[in-house]
Amino acid sequence: DCAQSHGAKYQGKVTGSFGTVGCFSFYPTKNLGAFGDGGAIVTDDNILSEKLGMLRNYGSKQKYYNEIEGVNSRLDELQAAILSVKLEYLEEMNIERKSIATRYLNEISNPDILMPKTSSESDHVYHLFVVRTENRERLQNYLKDHGILSMIHYPVPPHLAECYRYLGYSEGDFPMTELYAKQCLSLPLYAGMTSEEIDYLIGIVNKY
Repeated sequence: DCAQSHGAKYQGKVTGSFGTVGCFSFYPTKNLGAFGDGGAIVTDDNILSEKLGMLRNYGSKQKYYNEIEGVNSRLDELQAAILSVKLEYLEEMNIERKSIATRYLNEISNPDILMPKTSSESDHVYHLFVVRTENRERLQNYLKDHGILSMIHYPVPPHLAECYRYLGYSEGDFPMTELYAKQCLSLPLYAGMTSEEIDYLIGIVNKY
């Protein structure tokens, strides 16, 4: 799953370049985002690549000859054109994101805020900057009162989602997952933030 890691690396390898399959999202809010929905699947398996190519195109290799059940899941030309232009700036924007994240990591010193940790083997691109706190609602409301929008990604642990109820999991089966789902909050971080905006956010969080 590379949906949020465009350009990130693990042990020197770019995500999507290892494993059998890599799945990218080009949703507008991603580091490499289109103007609408879009995505890509990469693989080094030729047989799988051919099958995926058919699945995205009505299950056909040749127009009007449907060999398997498929869908219309082709990336349209407009999104492809936008992504082609934005791709040239991905590394530059990732560097900017990492610079902002470094400031947060170095300058946010509130003991009530647990900061994210990154493995020394990883090169993070900070699609999100997620912190943890015991009373998330209070922190989120505090930030809102000071004009700072924060987001919750994601409020419902997968094993407690309605669609997976049939699997038989219940609250308490994955206690750490459930704890994180209650504590995590994403602070604003995006390419184009001004120094004044960054200073303001750090100051407000430290005063919390």
